[in-house]
Amino acid sequence: MSRASDSLIKSLSKAVRSRRLKAGLSQEDLAFEAEIHPTYVSLVERGKRNPTILVLAALARALGTSMTSIIREVEAGVDGG
Repeated sequence: MSRASDSLIKSLSKAVRSRRLKAGLSQEDLAFEAEIHPTYVSLVERGKRNPTILVLAALARALGTSMTSIIREVEAGVDGG
């Protein structure tokens, strides 16, 4: 994987984790709400899995936000801003 890809995945993992914590959800709670396996949430948050757009949509919905908002946070993290 390229350095840019690694940076994007790392930024996405941070965004999902920080939003989950701000929402006061455990990984299990988020997984239940998003209808995905808790292990997958853990893998996404650790940067070990790159979620599909469908999974990202489910996570955003479960977090009470939009994919656009998460992507903006990812871009800010990658750009260092």
